[in-house]
Amino acid sequence: MLVAGVDSSTQSCKVVVRDAETGALVREGRATHPDGTEVDPAAWWSALSEAISAAGGLDDVAAASVAGQQHGMVCLDEAGEVVRPALLWNDTRSAGAAAELIEELGGGQAWADAVGLVPVASFTITKLRWLAGNEPANADRTAAVCLPHDWLTWKLAGAAGLDALRTDRSDASGTGYWSTPTGEYRPDLLRQAFGREPLVPEVLGPTGTAGSLPNGVPLGPGAGDNAAAALGAGALPGDVLVSIGTSGTAFSVAERPAADPTGTVAGFADTTGRFLPLVATLNAARVLDAAAKLLGVDHTELSRLALSAPPGAGGLCLVPYLEGERTPNRPNSTGSLHGLTLATSTPAHLARAAVEGMLCALADGLDALVAQGAVVNRVILVGGGARSEAVRRMAPEVFGAPVVVPPPGEYVADGAARQAAWVALGGAEPPVWSGGAVEEYEAKAVPAIRERYAQAREHVIDRTG
Repeated sequence: MLVAGVDSSTQSCKVVVRDAETGALVREGRATHPDGTEVDPAAWWSALSEAISAAGGLDDVAAASVAGQQHGMVCLDEAGEVVRPALLWNDTRSAGAAAELIEELGGGQAWADAVGLVPVASFTITKLRWLAGNEPANADRTAAVCLPHDWLTWKLAGAAGLDALRTDRSDASGTGYWSTPTGEYRPDLLRQAFGREPLVPEVLGPTGTAGSLPNGVPLGPGAGDNAAAALGAGALPGDVLVSIGTSGTAFSVAERPAADPTGTVAGFADTTGRFLPLVATLNAARVLDAAAKLLGVDHTELSRLALSAPPGAGGLCLVPYLEGERTPNRPNSTGSLHGLTLATSTPAHLARAAVEGMLCALADGLDALVAQGAVVNRVILVGGGARSEAVRRMAPEVFGAPVVVPPPGEYVADGAARQAAWVALGGAEPPVWSGGAVEEYEAKAVPAIRERYAQAREHVIDRTG
């Protein structure tokens, strides 16, 4: 029996077809997405069709499921047509709207208690407030609002009316108008943000059916990308999964929802009925891309250079807020380099500072998870950035915990496929798949790295001056 999993991420669409019982990869396909912080959803649909074709089609699968980038705002009119290009998670134009919403409800504690998170520009609710205030004609046309994975699932199921829109707990928990603690929508918050209540998708349980393909094959509820990655990597309580992709995330599987009034930890739900407290940064693997471009080297050479410099890079420290930042909530910030001397003015020191700076930003997230009750027995490192030898070897020095790196893979798509297998096979828990051999890295923590970073991050400069 075969199942299919889809990862419609910021940069591309991946489709994997796996054996439902063992998880063995049978075939896969991919297609690219356009750049930008707003995208016409039609580009996602085109990429999904191309990736499905490249993967050999879905005619022989028993179930399929779609995971996708969280928070993106897809607005539909009464006829189901897209009203405007979708605003993505990394679009920060709604930062002012986030501040307004926090103040209107009475502060971060009120939001954390209500829905498990505090609004920042990434979350859908802030984008709806921005739309209402800045594009009133488009707001008036909006009859329903959904998320990228909701929309793609709906399209795969035939787009049979707005009432057929479905989502899951993990993605709903990132909107700002669905409550992780109660498991219900907060229509009062939706009205506060948008002025009225557009239709929103029905939230399904872990093995709910969101419709079917034209051949009758069931579609699982899908997931937000981070929750799917946790499922795909087999994360368990006591594990913290750090994903280094376009964005950086650190999250753990928990039995109780988180409620952080500072907003650093978002109290998301997961794909199994549990919870997924999460910290996200806007800047992760692209920090390595930028450093490699600046030095005129490829990623292999960047890694070699970084490992040739001493821990702490001789005091050179990069604060990697190259695209603004979400955690901490500094949407207008810029990156900054500190401690430049004649001795540290070398490619090796700059390469090491870039890797350490990216890891320090994620380590701040680990601290926040611990403050919310997470236990860090080990860190599971995934994502494109985990392919860097420098990242793998330096991570234990920065995180102060053992690091496990599973084989490179499409963990979001794999998580969607594992969910599809759960739908097809049934059972109280998802099927257990063998993940293959892992690499383990241990090193003595170097506290000076994070101490230097803590000093430097207080001196970033905003684009606004």
